[in-house]
Amino acid sequence: MLHCVARHARWLTFLAVFLASPAAPAQPDPPKASPVTQTEAVRVLVARPGDTLTQLLVGAGVEPAEARPALSALAPIFPPRRLQPGHEVTLRQDPSREDALTALILEPAPGRTVTVMRTPSGWQAVEEESTRHRHLVYAQGEVTGALLHDLERAGLPQALGLDLVRMLGHAVDFQRELQPGDGFTVLFERFRDAEGGLLRDGDVLHAEFRMSTRRLSLWRQETANGPEWFDENGRSLRRNFLRTPLDGARVSSGFGQRRHPVLGFTRMHQGIDFAAPTGTPVLAAAEGVVERIGFAGGYGRLIELRHPDGSMTRYAHLSGFARGMQLGSRVGQGEAIGRVGSSGLATGPHLHYEIVENGRSVDPAIARPAATVQLAGAELEAFQRTRTAILAQIAHLEPMQEVAWAE
Repeated sequence: MLHCVARHARWLTFLAVFLASPAAPAQPDPPKASPVTQTEAVRVLVARPGDTLTQLLVGAGVEPAEARPALSALAPIFPPRRLQPGHEVTLRQDPSREDALTALILEPAPGRTVTVMRTPSGWQAVEEESTRHRHLVYAQGEVTGALLHDLERAGLPQALGLDLVRMLGHAVDFQRELQPGDGFTVLFERFRDAEGGLLRDGDVLHAEFRMSTRRLSLWRQETANGPEWFDENGRSLRRNFLRTPLDGARVSSGFGQRRHPVLGFTRMHQGIDFAAPTGTPVLAAAEGVVERIGFAGGYGRLIELRHPDGSMTRYAHLSGFARGMQLGSRVGQGEAIGRVGSSGLATGPHLHYEIVENGRSVDPAIARPAATVQLAGAELEAFQRTRTAILAQIAHLEPMQEVAWAE
C-alpha cells in the first residue's frame, strides 16, 4: 500500500486542505507500513540540484529536531547523500499534532520504495521492491568512430557502454586494433515489473568484438573479489595498466625521438599523445594515489599518479580535473580523473600520457603484464555452464530483441 501512496502521492495532496472535518484520533503507526489515515496530510517535494534531505524537510516546515531521527533511521537503507535532482520525497504529517511528521517516502529507483515511519518505539525504515523479471537484450553494431557512441547507437545504455569501454581498455589497443568496419555484439540485462514496465538496466554479460586481426570474446563472472571479465577459456582479461586511458582517441605522436611541434627542435618524447576532443574523459590507467596535481609548465594541467608497485603515470595538457581530485586522493583503475585539453605547450587538444618505472620513462604502447587470474575447478565449471546457457539464448535473438531469461 505504501508503494501505491508513493506512486500516486500527487493525487493525494488534496488531503492537505481537506481537513475541515477531523476524524477519530489517529492510532500509532505499527512497525509495518500503514495506509494514509484521514487525519494525515500528504505533501510531495521534488529535489532540485544542490538540495539535501534536511533542506527539503526544514523548507517544508519540519523542525530540525524532528527531521534528524527520521533521517538517522533512513540512512542505513538510503543514505541522504544519494538524493538526486528529480527525486520525489513524500511527507505524511498529522495536522492534529501541529503537523508532526509521521512518515517520509522516497522512490529512488523505479520499483523501489523506501519508507521511514514513526512508531511507538521510534522511527523505523522499511524497503519494498516490486517483483523483478530478468530479461536479456541483444545489441549488434559496427565500429565507425568513437566506440562509446557506436555502442549507444547499437542500443546499449550509456552507463553500460562506458563500463564496457573501460573494461576493454585492459585488452584492446583502441588505436591499433579497433578499426572502422569491425563488428561487435553485446548481451545485457534488463529488469521489468510484472506488467512489463522497465525497472532498470542490469549488467553487460557478454561481448564479442570481431577485429581484422583477431576475435575477442568477453564474459562477465562474479568472483569472491567481485565481478571480473574472462575470455572463453576462463582467463582474466584484467591487466596492471589500461592499454588506452581514454576512448575514441587516435595516437598523434608516439614514444621516442621527435621534432617538438611547438619548440621546433628534436628531443625525446617520453610518452604517447592521444588526439581527442576537448572534454573527453581521461581515465586512471591503474589504481593509485594522486601525487601531483596542478599546472606544471609545458605539461599544462597535470595529474601524476603513484601506483602500488612504485611506478608512476602522468596525464598532461588537461582542460580540467575530475571533481574531488586533490593531492592524496585515491583512485581506482578506469576512474575518470580529468578531461582532455590543450593547456601548456600544445598545438591542439590531446592527452600526453607517460609511464615511469624505476625513475625512467618507458613506452606505454608495450602491453603491460596480464593478471594471473585463471578460473579452475568448480568455478571454471560454473563459468562454462553459464556460457553455454547464454550462447543458447543468443542463437535465437535478433538485434535489440529482448527475451525473458529462464533461470
